[in-house]
Amino acid sequence: MQITTIGLDLAKSIFQVHGIDASGQTAVRKKLRRAEVLRFFQALPPCLVGMEACATAHYWAREIGACGHDVRLMAPSYVKAYLRRQKNDAADAEAICEAVQRPTMRFVPVKSAERQGVLVLHRTRELLVRHRTMLINAIRGHCAEFGIVAPQGARRAVELIEHIRQTEAGDISQLIRASLLTLADQLDAIAVQIHALERRLLVWHRQDQDSQRLATIPGVGIISATALAASVPDPKLFRSGREFAAFLGLVPRQNSSGGKARLGRISKMGDRYLRKLLVVGDPPSPNRSLGRSALDSIPARTQARPRCHRRHGQQDRADRLGRVGSR
Repeated sequence: MQITTIGLDLAKSIFQVHGIDASGQTAVRKKLRRAEVLRFFQALPPCLVGMEACATAHYWAREIGACGHDVRLMAPSYVKAYLRRQKNDAADAEAICEAVQRPTMRFVPVKSAERQGVLVLHRTRELLVRHRTMLINAIRGHCAEFGIVAPQGARRAVELIEHIRQTEAGDISQLIRASLLTLADQLDAIAVQIHALERRLLVWHRQDQDSQRLATIPGVGIISATALAASVPDPKLFRSGREFAAFLGLVPRQNSSGGKARLGRISKMGDRYLRKLLVVGDPPSPNRSLGRSALDSIPARTQARPRCHRRHGQQDRADRLGRVGSR
């Protein structure tokens, strides 16, 4: 009995395998420990292997694909529909095996180790930026308790730190000054680390043609371009720009029924980090500035149309098309 399709439920230590033959009958159903996974697939003839696109999925897809198998990743939300009754490892593996055979299933492209490394740089930079924000807020809060305030903004925080360093001993106690300078030293160290990560991203950006082409779009810089190029290894998977916007969660959430279209706010179902970079980097709308972005190109043709009466909860056509620059 030759196995043609396998559903693999990933985990940290114990993996579940569910395999079927050409007739759809169950051929194998077993648990594997982490050290046994590659040996199991090396002993099998080439077949179709399905996995959920979760943590460590891209690593296992590369390793199992090197054994000659056709590995396909799927979003866990798409696999959920094929789960029967109770949820357990065996049922999850069976649902994955069933979902990977669907002709209309949308698969996640496997990322290379290099592109995953670029994403690790982005995640590390994002963590350091959050830590920097926490330190700035802590310094502001502590200084405000003693009547020392500064305007908002990261650059103003630098001026506040310089004011603390130049403050005489009589204006603020030495104990408080030492604590604030400790936070300031950490802030300076994080700034150096963020700059080093951005330099590495710049080096990779100059070596990747897709990232360089993305950087030519108004509002897309090196950070956004490298993140997009690393997250989407094959742009040809999207048939249009609107389909890519749906992938990012920038299209309205639908609750339509009975032939009536009911559209709400954007779905926010995609990558939050990519969506944030595009929204923050989008130039202001034309009524505030002369700059325009690619996100405004589609609704620009409909903005001149008169606004008609609409029901509660509906939006005008410009918002339905996913324009984010006028927030």
